[in-house]
Amino acid sequence: MPKRPFSLSGYGLGWSTRQRVSVIGIGLAVLLVLAAVVALLTGRTTAGDNQAAAPPSQPGSSTSASAGPSASAGAGSVAKPPQLADPVAFAKAAAALLWSYDTRAAGRDELLAGMRAWLTSETKYADWSSIAAQVPAPVLWSRMADQDQYATAAVTEAHYPSAFKEALADDPSAITEAYIYAVTVTGKQQIVWKKGGAGAEDRSITLAVQCRPNASCSLVSIAPSAVP
Repeated sequence: MPKRPFSLSGYGLGWSTRQRVSVIGIGLAVLLVLAAVVALLTGRTTAGDNQAAAPPSQPGSSTSASAGPSASAGAGSVAKPPQLADPVAFAKAAAALLWSYDTRAAGRDELLAGMRAWLTSETKYADWSSIAAQVPAPVLWSRMADQDQYATAAVTEAHYPSAFKEALADDPSAITEAYIYAVTVTGKQQIVWKKGGAGAEDRSITLAVQCRPNASCSLVSIAPSAVP
């Protein structure tokens, strides 16, 4: 048995205000300092043109538990990206995906392929490496599979970080360059493995999601942590 279960989690350091404005406004090199934490469901089904001026939904708490699609234990496949136009709702779904896996039902390559389907098709902004880094290396995955390890996720809350809101307030029109939103999601991950092994861990991650008007949202990257 592994000394400790592997878990998919976010990490990172804070951004400077200049970096946040750059990420939100210009989108150059989409969240340059990506390394982990700047993605469940209360979404809207349509997006209006008023997205150009402000985030489509107000930040705040959302309901807990399995609110949205996730790669649940025994499912045999990875959840498909939901057709959502609201950044907060989509980020919650994406966080549940990243915190969920099942070595008994889906191989490492299958998990990666499923996660890639959530990625924005705009290669100018997509940072696949930050997302793929959440999946363990083949050798570690094999050891996890030997222990029938799997994890499920429950999302408890999601909101726009204050740094994101401040940067957007400074330049509301900046969001129209790439329509990339930062959303911080919190929740809990339950991990189970052979012979009754189990554990639970609190999770927090900040995701960059792209939600252009009249289009479904997609995942851009896992980003550095911002001010709550």
